[in-house]
Amino acid sequence: MEAPRAKRIHSVLFVCAMNSVRSPMAEAIARHYFGRTMYVQSAGIHKGEPSGFTTAVLDEIGIDSAKHKPRTLEELEEHEGLNFDLIISLSPEAHHAALELTRTLAAEVEYWPTQDPTLVTGSREQMLDAHRNARDGLLYRIRMRFKQGSEAKGP
Repeated sequence: MEAPRAKRIHSVLFVCAMNSVRSPMAEAIARHYFGRTMYVQSAGIHKGEPSGFTTAVLDEIGIDSAKHKPRTLEELEEHEGLNFDLIISLSPEAHHAALELTRTLAAEVEYWPTQDPTLVTGSREQMLDAHRNARDGLLYRIRMRFKQGSEAKGP
């Protein structure tokens, strides 16, 4: 008997508490590697401010996220709707909101607990390292989750 095939994901939404660090980072990475084969967006429960650290650590790996404008789930729903195959939540608050959305949406939800790098204090380098750790964790998970049926670009 053949193993069931995994459902192909055509659209993914990354959700976090604030759409300023983790979810836009995930959106930019997923778009970079899989944007030709999958529609990718991000939103937050609350609207945050753009993060220079996020932009800097993505620039280090050749991904431009400077144009990202934080937005809430409500703003995304109002602007274009929430028709996604998969919602990936990156914080407990976002996971709760994503599960609530499945009352009216036929979307899968996955929870990828991701440490909030903005909680790290110290030198600029220590804060950058915290953002790099979040970036690298998301990069790995995104490439592993979406690699099937789609060829990822190089490192």
